[in-house]
Amino acid sequence: MAFPPSRLPCHYGWLIVVTGILTLFACLGLARFAFGMLLPGMRDGLGLAYDQLGYLGTGNFVGYLISVALTPALLRKFKPRLTISFGLLLIAVCMAGMGNCDRYLPLLTLYFLTGIGSGLANIPTMVLIAHWFRRERRGRAAGLMVIGNGSAIVFSGLLIPYLNQQFGTDGWRISWQLLAAIVLLIALLVALLVRNDPEPLGLQPIGAGQRFDVAGLTTPEPTNSGRILLYLGLLYFAFGATYMVYGTFIVTCMVEEYGFSEATAGHFWAWVGFFSLFSGVVFGTLSDKIGRRGGLMVVFVVQTLAYLLAGSGLGEWSLIASVFLYGIAAWAIPAIMAATVGDYMGIAKAAGAFSLITFFFAGGQTIGPAVAGIIAETSGSFAPAFLLSALLTGAAAVAALKLPKPVVS
Repeated sequence: MAFPPSRLPCHYGWLIVVTGILTLFACLGLARFAFGMLLPGMRDGLGLAYDQLGYLGTGNFVGYLISVALTPALLRKFKPRLTISFGLLLIAVCMAGMGNCDRYLPLLTLYFLTGIGSGLANIPTMVLIAHWFRRERRGRAAGLMVIGNGSAIVFSGLLIPYLNQQFGTDGWRISWQLLAAIVLLIALLVALLVRNDPEPLGLQPIGAGQRFDVAGLTTPEPTNSGRILLYLGLLYFAFGATYMVYGTFIVTCMVEEYGFSEATAGHFWAWVGFFSLFSGVVFGTLSDKIGRRGGLMVVFVVQTLAYLLAGSGLGEWSLIASVFLYGIAAWAIPAIMAATVGDYMGIAKAAGAFSLITFFFAGGQTIGPAVAGIIAETSGSFAPAFLLSALLTGAAAVAALKLPKPVVS
C-alpha cells in the first residue's frame, strides 16, 4: 500500500517524482550509460571483437524501439505502475544473467531484452507527470526526474573502476550483478509507492487550476495535433542526433586530436555527469516560467554553443566551456518534451504522443553518430561533425519559436 497522504510532509506527487528519479537512474542510467564503462572488461573477458560490441549496443537500441511501440497499448491495459515495475524487473533479471554469460549470443539476447525493459520503465514514468502535475509544474517535475540519468553516470563512473580494481578480470561480472541488485530494489520500491492517478488518494494534481476530474481524461486532442507532434518529433530528432554525436566522440576527440591522456579525458566526461544533474530541473523550471517554446529555444542555443566550441579548435579552454554547456543542458530536452506533450495533448493522449516523438528521438540517435563517423573518417577530424551538429541545433532553436500555444492542459 502507498503511504497515507495525510502522513506525508508533502504532496504525494513529489513522492512520484522521487520514484521517477530512481526509475530513470535504473532503466537508463545503469542499464544504458553504465554499459560503456563495462565494455573493456567484457571485451577482454569474452574475447569480443569491436563490431560485436557495436552490435550489443544496437541490440539494446532495437529492444528499446520495440518497447516504444508496445508501451501505449500496455499502458491502457496495465497502467504505469505495473508497466514500470515489470520493465525494471526485466532489466534486473537480464543484468544478472549478463554477469554470468560466457558466450556472445546469450549476452546479445539479454541486452536486447534489457532495452525492452528500459522503454517499458522510462516512457510510463515520464507520462505520470501529466497525471500528477498541472501545466505550470510539469517542467520542474520532469526536470527533477531526469536527475536520475546524471546521477547514474557519476555513480557508475566511480563504482565500476573500483570493482574492476578489486576483482580484476571478474570485475565486469560483479558489476552487472551488483547493478542488477540495485535495479531489483528500485523495482520493489516502485511497485510499493507508485500510484497512477491522484484521484484515488483524494488528491488533486500539483499546481493551480481546475480540480482534477476524470472527465479531463477524455479531453479531445487539438485539431492540429498531427502537425504539432511532427514538429515536436523533428525537434526531438535534432536533439537525439546531436547529443549522441557529442556523447559518442568527444572523449575520442580529446585523446586523438587534442592529445589528452585517457584519464584526463575521462575526468572531463565525469564533469559532464556532474553538470547534467542540474540540467533537467534548471531548464524544466525555466520552461514552466517562460513557456515550452522559449525553454526549448534556450536549450538548443546552449547546445549550439557547446558544439561550436567543440569544433572550433581554439584549445583546452574551449573544450572546458563546451563540456560545461553540454552537461548543463544534457537532459533538458527530454524533461521539457515530457511536459510539452502533456500540455498539447492532454492526459489521455500523453502516452501515445510521447511514444511517437520518441521514435524521432531514437532515429536521431541512430543516424547522428553514423553520419558523424563517416564525416570524421573522410575529413580526418571530428570538428566538421560538431559544427554540423551546431548548425542543426541552431535551426532547431529557431524552429522551436514557431510552436503554437497549447490549447489543453
